[in-house]
Amino acid sequence: MGFLDALLGRSKPVRPDLDQLFALPSAAVTLEAAAGLRPTGLGSVCFASVEGGAFSRIQDEARGLLGGSVEFSQDAYGYTWLLARHPEQDVAGLVNDLHAVNTSLEEAGFGPQLLCSLIGFRDGKDRSLALVYLYKRGTFYPFAPQPGGGEKRDNPLELQVRAMLGDDLTIEKDLARWFPVWGAPGL
Repeated sequence: MGFLDALLGRSKPVRPDLDQLFALPSAAVTLEAAAGLRPTGLGSVCFASVEGGAFSRIQDEARGLLGGSVEFSQDAYGYTWLLARHPEQDVAGLVNDLHAVNTSLEEAGFGPQLLCSLIGFRDGKDRSLALVYLYKRGTFYPFAPQPGGGEKRDNPLELQVRAMLGDDLTIEKDLARWFPVWGAPGL
């Protein structure tokens, strides 16, 4: 950051620290012990759509890294989602796969297109929760849609999870950046 940037109040964006994803297995243990939220074995990576041959290369590389446990989809906003599946108890394996995909996208020059990664959880009351990692902020936040469909959030659960995971993850402090990820694969 130069003098002029400092003078005009511009700041350097936070570089994603993909290694923070490796804190998720510990957070999963905390969630299960404290709130009965168990991992679903599903995790996603979201990135801005890439056109043409580059997208085909990304799909081929992801399938090469993860085998048959990967699916691609596009949401209503035009973002591409990669969904990885693992046994529910294999959070570490899921995180390794998500990290590998993110790293390969970043190394291929698609780092600016990375938006978020998430892993899903569910409890005995059929409540869903995703721990979402924001690349551009280098932080996590919980997202909990209310059971039964619709686009309503379970804000008390999100705040409870924030309090539980403060020692495990770097939680996004600005609640306005806790973006909803309605219908995200893996949620």
